[in-house]
Amino acid sequence: MRYLVTLIAVLLLYSCDAATRPSLPELRTVPSVELKRYAGEWYEIARFSHPFQKDCYGSKATYSLLENGKVHVLNECRRGGPDGEYKTAKGTAQVADKETNAKLKVTFFWPFSGDYWIIDLGKEYEYAVVGHPSRKYLWILSRTETIGDRVYGGILKRLEAQYYDTSGLIRTAH
Repeated sequence: MRYLVTLIAVLLLYSCDAATRPSLPELRTVPSVELKRYAGEWYEIARFSHPFQKDCYGSKATYSLLENGKVHVLNECRRGGPDGEYKTAKGTAQVADKETNAKLKVTFFWPFSGDYWIIDLGKEYEYAVVGHPSRKYLWILSRTETIGDRVYGGILKRLEAQYYDTSGLIRTAH
């Protein structure tokens, strides 16, 4: 229950971000996303700190396409360490930009939703970077539990070009 209350509080903050952040250029998304290719399991490589992921170890997300065009979202991690109890959050994502499929609205608790923008994506969908227009939320994801230093460094450079402060990234242990 505490997890759900924290998640609701974070989603409420989404609406406050635009009023409190300095003026930055609009966050750019990738030109297009094939949702069928994007579906599947993603391991979190790095993220910004969030109360709803406190004490999470080995975080991952699984996306599956639903018949109604939406995406089922399953986020999971283990609490405190690799043998900890599973912590899960289920939600639904809806495409917010049908021209690119790169902007989604994710809902974990109706009626609250948050922006989920795909801002970097490997050519073979081997990695993805998900951000928020406020730049307060960021996840680097991979199809595998690790990512090469060269690829990770390239992602960081592209994030910095989009005015992300990458010094706050937390690497995820698996």
